[in-house]
Amino acid sequence: MTHCGLENIPACDRALKGKRLGLITSVSGVDARLESGIELLHRRYGLTALFGPEHGLRGEAGAGETVDSSRDPVTGLPVYSLYGRDSRRMPPEALEQLDAVVYDMQDLGVRYYTFIATLLGAVEDCAAAGKELIVLDRPDPLGGVAVEGGVLQPQYASFVGPWQLPVRYGLTAGELAGMYNQREHKGCRLTVVPLEGWRREMLWPDTGRLFMPPSLGIPRFETALVYPGTCLVEGTNLSEGRGTSSPFEVVGAPWVDARRLTDELRRRELPGVLFTPAWFTPSASKHAGEACQGVRLHVADAHTFRPVRTGLELLDAVRTLWPEQFALLPPPKEGARPFISLLAGCGDLQDPHWDKDALLERFERESEAFAREKTAYHLYE
Repeated sequence: MTHCGLENIPACDRALKGKRLGLITSVSGVDARLESGIELLHRRYGLTALFGPEHGLRGEAGAGETVDSSRDPVTGLPVYSLYGRDSRRMPPEALEQLDAVVYDMQDLGVRYYTFIATLLGAVEDCAAAGKELIVLDRPDPLGGVAVEGGVLQPQYASFVGPWQLPVRYGLTAGELAGMYNQREHKGCRLTVVPLEGWRREMLWPDTGRLFMPPSLGIPRFETALVYPGTCLVEGTNLSEGRGTSSPFEVVGAPWVDARRLTDELRRRELPGVLFTPAWFTPSASKHAGEACQGVRLHVADAHTFRPVRTGLELLDAVRTLWPEQFALLPPPKEGARPFISLLAGCGDLQDPHWDKDALLERFERESEAFAREKTAYHLYE
């Protein structure tokens, strides 16, 4: 079984003992028995402060909900929000009380998932304050080999795209922090407590670990598999299945014909995935309370499945079949970029006539180049 950094006790002792520690973590920061790293690290080393990302320290907040600073009811420690109304960075007054900041969260290996924005912000904050950042490393659930999607263009940087990464980037948190720190010359004093027993070709089921949902919208590993592709739906008037038991695994709208869309996607013969018609009524988010039709994605072969390609093919199928009904969501505020562009990391999908094949070819070139570049920062074979 793969052991995460939290369970690498000798390395943790060397890195953490005798220091005033702050901990950036979430509900996903657990050991192999699903015990919270907050309590484990507090008992073992004594924590000074906690920092919570999007979704909150204990995973209680929904997607995009701001989180207030508070006090943790279990440990009594102060909790500083890294997803607040006014700031998403560690306050200087909190860092003054610390010798080092520990980062321990299980993310998804996907550019949109905001835990990496929090990680890269921590690299910058610790560098500026002269503090050590200690990453307790964890597996990339989608493996360390496959890379997919276009590299984010700098003008589309946001909290769902904090750096020039492809959508699926094939790095652990420790590797990503090291790559960012070195390539952007941040000067952070970075320590990585490594994984044990992880190999790059491993997907999550190969690790032997139980899957702890990192947020309400990712209830199981199967959701994480499709998320790099179907998250693009969040920038459109299609439901991505929020408010159902299968977020990101079902996609549709009141004006979609389930069988017609299923037939179209089956005709495209996409690798590693099957489609069945879906009928669902979301209880929240887009089309809440409305009967929707669409498709359900079933990953038949996780190693050959390419979620980003699948997501683009799905959007292309819907806009082709229902050009009058399908639409992108407007920007959240005047002067902002459409959310679909922040997710895609480029402006191509704003054009109603975007060329699917040309976009996929460009994404392939960019992801292949990144896959070569990232090898210099690998910590694992």
